[in-house]
Amino acid sequence: MLDFNHHRTQGLAMSSVLFLPLMLAVACAPDDSGEELLPEDLRPPPGTYDRAPPALVGKLRSVGEWEELFLNIWGSSHTSDYLPMSTSDDSWEFYNLAYAIDGNTAMYRATGKTPYLDRALLYVNNMVGSADPSSTLRSNFNDAYRGWKTQLPKSAGEEVPLFESYCWRYVTRLLRVIRETPALYTNTRYRSQYDRLLAFSELHIFEKWYRRGADAYIYRDRTHMAAHWAAIAMDLSLMTSDPTRKATYLSVFNNINRHMPNTASSLRDQLRTSRVNPEAYFWSHVWGEEARPGQDVAHGNGVMAFIVEAHDAKMEWTEDDIRRFTATFDSVIWPKSGKYSDYVDGSGTGIGWFTDGFMKLGRYDAYLQYRLESHSVGQSTQFFGNGALNMRLLSERSQR
Repeated sequence: MLDFNHHRTQGLAMSSVLFLPLMLAVACAPDDSGEELLPEDLRPPPGTYDRAPPALVGKLRSVGEWEELFLNIWGSSHTSDYLPMSTSDDSWEFYNLAYAIDGNTAMYRATGKTPYLDRALLYVNNMVGSADPSSTLRSNFNDAYRGWKTQLPKSAGEEVPLFESYCWRYVTRLLRVIRETPALYTNTRYRSQYDRLLAFSELHIFEKWYRRGADAYIYRDRTHMAAHWAAIAMDLSLMTSDPTRKATYLSVFNNINRHMPNTASSLRDQLRTSRVNPEAYFWSHVWGEEARPGQDVAHGNGVMAFIVEAHDAKMEWTEDDIRRFTATFDSVIWPKSGKYSDYVDGSGTGIGWFTDGFMKLGRYDAYLQYRLESHSVGQSTQFFGNGALNMRLLSERSQR
């Protein structure tokens, strides 16, 4: 079964037919209204976040139990969906492939088992192997950089930066896992793949779109689209051996976080105190705007996926930020079982798809992780992989 995807991509008129059967299937699935109430002695104090008490962590679903759920669909989703996507040479397919790369990387990080890492690398190697010079693609660009066209009707025949960046933020995160794991980085088989894929990422992903026009293709006109590039730039800055490239990556990272060069705002400047909960954040997806309802939850996942990883890399985003984003998710977006907001101000009726970003906040908060165990929307390899990683990191956190 295909990992659930719920996006309304800005600037691209996507065909709703692509997602309608899957959307109905997930939206009609049983919600988590059967969520068991925590025993009184394990309930969090009112208004507190960023919590991992050992007493509760010890009662959560284990990494092994999350892995079992993952394995129940790992083979079928690979054969029917993700392997064909990785060999399609259509960048729109790579957009959706992002979820499988993230899910397998997360499961490797949770378990240390290399078959999951190998599966993610297979997808990336297949994509890179299908890349062609732009000059031979007869696309909207005509240069020597390698890439892919899409067959999505609205953008057919074009190279689309959004599709590439949406996927590649998880490719660079995968590469960082290899770089930061000595047993992998010193292993010839993994090191050779790492070196080749890093070189491709630096030249044919980041440099390509940066040189084609940073204002148009890197410093995007929506928060979530810029956040994808912030994630890629951050990861590359932590891996590159070229000081000039490193300076460029850090400049992009800092600009998106603090001072966008083509608009009077940034991710940090967008944040406001929520009117629903003063402990929570509100932000608009449009630079410089403060009007409600603000960022839609579906695309907000992309912002959150970046901020979680930046926080963990100790770059820009703090414990207080995480506490506030957790409050946003736990009390405004998902105020109770079966009730989901469509926007970060708590308005609208959403369908509860949190898999690509917001659920990663469970790695800091055992109470939130407990809720996610009974959440039925968007269950996929990405969901189960990140559930396992949340649990691994929570266990480490609770022992500090």
